[in-house]
Amino acid sequence: MMAWPVQRLREALTPLLPGLAIEVWPTIDSSNTELLRRARRGPLAPTLIVAEEQTAGRGRLGRSWYSGAGDALAVSLGLPYAPRDWSGLSLAVGVGLAESLQPQRPAPGSSAARVELKWPNDLWLADGRKLAGILIETAEMAGPLASRCVVVGVGLNLRLPPPDGLRSPAACLEDVDPRMDGPAALERMVPALVRTLLGFAESGFAPFQPRYARRDYLEGRAVTLSTGEEGVARGVDDDGALRVQTARGLQRITSSEVSVRPAAAAH
Repeated sequence: MMAWPVQRLREALTPLLPGLAIEVWPTIDSSNTELLRRARRGPLAPTLIVAEEQTAGRGRLGRSWYSGAGDALAVSLGLPYAPRDWSGLSLAVGVGLAESLQPQRPAPGSSAARVELKWPNDLWLADGRKLAGILIETAEMAGPLASRCVVVGVGLNLRLPPPDGLRSPAACLEDVDPRMDGPAALERMVPALVRTLLGFAESGFAPFQPRYARRDYLEGRAVTLSTGEEGVARGVDDDGALRVQTARGLQRITSSEVSVRPAAAAH
């Protein structure tokens, strides 16, 4: 078991999320699933689960995701949540996580890896490899007062996974900073995640848009939608919708059911 900085995280986060519980599981089916189960049984207090191994982890669109001990940093944060508008939440979370792992982006032309954001919920390196994924789920909490909670799951590669079956080439934490390990990444990422969620609940995605634009992996690239339609990505709106220039004009892509795959760079 890794030496996770539980006490330091609790001291840093309790003023922001009073009553926060932090749990470390050596193995679990899925940290997101566990928090959703609790929410459906009753009110969910703010809870952070760090999973060293997930046997039935889940990704976007129901894809399975297994992480063995030491392979990935798998974290889920669940809490009651009622933002004014949910649009763009996964993008805002991506901004907060990317900035926590790499506060200063390497200059263009540098050989250092640059952490960027692929719409709608992945952290990629500028060379086209996936570093981390985000899965956001919501649930109505059981209890006399109907209220909603959010569960934000993050999977960060600590080691390169086997290439078999991967939809995209993979990167790992060492590519970003060889001096950083899982506990150090956790101590950076979770406070940033909490601040992002609190800021988003107050102001929505608009304040995050320019920060997202600075790390937008798809900007200016040829993309193919899951419908087969092709176009060129032209950034995101202030509600998080992806703009794609197609033969039919500028399209706004908002559905989480629509996959966008980058093709060759376009200018």
